Amino acid sequence: MDWLSDPVMLARIQFAITALFHFIFVPTSIGVGLVTAIMATRSYRSGDPEDEAATRFWVRLYTVTFAVGVATGITMEFQFGTNWADYSRFVADIFGAPLAAEALFAFFLESVFIGILIFGRNRVSRRMYMVSSWLAWGGSALSALWIIIANSWMQTPAGFEIVSGPEGSKAQITDFLAAALNPSTLPRYFHVLVATLIMGALVCVAVGAYYLLRGRAEKMARGFVRVGVIMGVVSVVLMLPAAHWQASTVARTQTSKLAAMEGQYEEGPVDLSLFGWVDEANEQTYALSIPGGTSWLADGDPSVSYPGLNDFQASERPDLVNVIFQSYHAMVALYGVLILVVLLGILVLRGAFSGKKWPLVILSLGWIAAILAIETGWLVTEFGRLPWIVYGVLKIEDAASLAVPAGQVLATIVLFLAVYCLIFVCWVRLLRRTLENGPEAFEIGGIEDAKVEVHAPSYFGVAGDAAADAAAKKGGASA
Repeated sequence: MDWLSDPVMLARIQFAITALFHFIFVPTSIGVGLVTAIMATRSYRSGDPEDEAATRFWVRLYTVTFAVGVATGITMEFQFGTNWADYSRFVADIFGAPLAAEALFAFFLESVFIGILIFGRNRVSRRMYMVSSWLAWGGSALSALWIIIANSWMQTPAGFEIVSGPEGSKAQITDFLAAALNPSTLPRYFHVLVATLIMGALVCVAVGAYYLLRGRAEKMARGFVRVGVIMGVVSVVLMLPAAHWQASTVARTQTSKLAAMEGQYEEGPVDLSLFGWVDEANEQTYALSIPGGTSWLADGDPSVSYPGLNDFQASERPDLVNVIFQSYHAMVALYGVLILVVLLGILVLRGAFSGKKWPLVILSLGWIAAILAIETGWLVTEFGRLPWIVYGVLKIEDAASLAVPAGQVLATIVLFLAVYCLIFVCWVRLLRRTLENGPEAFEIGGIEDAKVEVHAPSYFGVAGDAAADAAAKKGGASA
């Protein structure tokens, strides 16, 4: 229990908790944002009231998740100035630029057009509403790019120099493009973006399967499954080159991480393990492997050698090798599960399991595999970088705020857990309420429609007021 009195370890635990929790909502909101844009486009083209209802339904799911993602992301940024003040001083000239750009060029774009999606349905044209849905999703994708730039610089720093000052040494940017487009930025962004699309696809399939199980809104439900399956097919195929590009980048730039991912202690060709266990005490890995498989994937030659963990000093290599090994292989296995879920969705649409419920149950739970794959991938990325916070430049123990007592960090961990539990419960309740009401509630004259239309502004004129009155009466009669 010595870690309870170690402020550095507690700071690491706190950041891991907040990051893992935050990362539930980020890929979900980006993926669901694309689903929303697709639904809005269908509605614009068809003019079908059911497509309009489906759009408003997905706008609700999107905006609720987006709001929680924003709230949990703010907490992470505060920690840079509290638990990681030395890190903030060291990288301020570099790290601040992408964070500021993310707020100015991406978050504001996303927020403005999400505002139109929420409040502008009766205030802008149908075309503008559809365009707004794409711009909102584009803003979220752009926001992810700037965050990936910041994190990728920590993984593969470039375009900087170390300078000395009155408060010690710090990193100073010398080439913005080299820093932003460092060796891992583009492959990691491609990988992350495709992962968010898989997440959105599986959520869309799950929602459709949920309603098919209950025999509700079957036309719209099958449409949800169809859209999700199409997104899923495209994204799981794109994940193959994305994952290969990312793995090849790791092999070139972070060889200690590559060794930990496959539990390799001695220099030589890197095997491709299917599953296994790393005995860290005896520095042995027991796994069912394809000899030289990883070397072949990275270089096209199974005989290419890479350094093992023993080629690095003990203080400069990852210390959680089995966690990295298991997380990496769990992520790969979960990708296989996602492929099976997408294939099952295709079979369901083709009527292969007519009258059977178990395929729909699996489809309604498939999104869990997607979020687990994303979370385990994050664990590989961050634990594999250890003991560096800026790879090869700054170690974790040199970045933490040692002036913050362990007791205070522990107290904030407890408070964060309590607040996050409350936020999660509120999020689940809002989603559950939306799902229970169903997309039918957003049809013209439905409960949700009546709540919105009665507030139609006066500048719509007599026709707008008459429409609002009619909608209110119809909603009241339905109630």
